Amino acid sequence: MIKFFRHIRKKLLSENKFSKYLLYAIGEIILVVIGILIALAINNWNEGRKESVQELTILHQLETEFKSNLKQLDQKISSKKETINSALQLFKYIDNANLRNKDSVNYHLVRTIPYTTFDPIINDLASSGELRLISNDSLKQKLTFWTSAIANVREDEIQWKDYRDNKYVPFLVKLYQLRTLRNLANKSNVLGKYLIEDTKENEELNIGLTKHTEDFDALLNHPDYEDHLERCLTKSRHSINQSIILRKRIIEILDVLKFELK
Repeated sequence: MIKFFRHIRKKLLSENKFSKYLLYAIGEIILVVIGILIALAINNWNEGRKESVQELTILHQLETEFKSNLKQLDQKISSKKETINSALQLFKYIDNANLRNKDSVNYHLVRTIPYTTFDPIINDLASSGELRLISNDSLKQKLTFWTSAIANVREDEIQWKDYRDNKYVPFLVKLYQLRTLRNLANKSNVLGKYLIEDTKENEELNIGLTKHTEDFDALLNHPDYEDHLERCLTKSRHSINQSIILRKRIIEILDVLKFELK
């Protein structure tokens, strides 16, 4: 093809047909430009197709991750509600000594001790550069603020853990016997529900019952206990409120992903 065009050029020049040669040269330039544009269009189409495939893969991955995050968050909300219910029941026992019995007191005490952990999957698309592959601007924005959205939930967890470790548990150790409570927790796997990955290992761990006196009346009648219980209740309620806000954001992200994947 190149030899063919070269032959035409030589023929036109040898015949001194400059005007025809000029038109031919312009036409050849136009053909070259068209060829380049077609090549660029094909290349852009190929790149666009590749990015569309990448975007689809990312969207499927995000859907899986946020479904997992939602499941984990729902477990933590459920656990916090359980803590709140037990705290409220213990307040009843504080106010009404005639309602108390050892098994019930122990049952509810166990459920005020743990702290929940929310450790969601965080796919940081912004730092990896893959965020640009997502075409939906609304989804981009929601994903950009996802990392900061979980900060409040984690902050409540950390605050309660610190209070539990440094004040609540030491108080229980001083006023009560935790061996029986821990054994009860192991058998019912109540602690496993607060872990990222539930495990049945604790169910098989039997540390036995305490041989010392468990005076739950002394614990419930102590003036400081209701203050510790109030902290447990308030922190749990605040954590649920923050978790519900975060849950709404996860649902919004999943709704957009579902729409994009149709």
